[in-house]
Amino acid sequence: MGAVTDPVADMLTRIRNGIRARQTRVEMPSSRLKVEIARILKDEGYIANFKVAEEEKKKVLRIGLRYDAEGVSAISVLGRVSKPGRRVYLGKQQIPRVLGGLGVAILTTPRGVLTGKAARQAGVGGEFICQVY
Repeated sequence: MGAVTDPVADMLTRIRNGIRARQTRVEMPSSRLKVEIARILKDEGYIANFKVAEEEKKKVLRIGLRYDAEGVSAISVLGRVSKPGRRVYLGKQQIPRVLGGLGVAILTTPRGVLTGKAARQAGVGGEFICQVY
């Protein structure tokens, strides 16, 4: 397998594929950004849990996927917005309310990785990484 040019898109794709395949967890190479994204997904209730494990000197991020009693995933859409070929930066006034406030925008800001709501409250803009609902 070749080098991944967009590790975040790879992470989101692995989560989407895991949901389609009804898996209970997915794993991927870990990074600080991915761990922060996983933390937000957990805080917002989209995933059950996450853990960083070390396997053969490489850090692996394991994400536990969340389903309801009918087996429907908590995540219906998980989409990358800012891509390596086209970065999307937003000022604090431009941060969208995803799905009328029901979804979550995830941004990297000078204050760290934040949800759109937290970034608006902190009064900072940043790179619009992805949206979830």
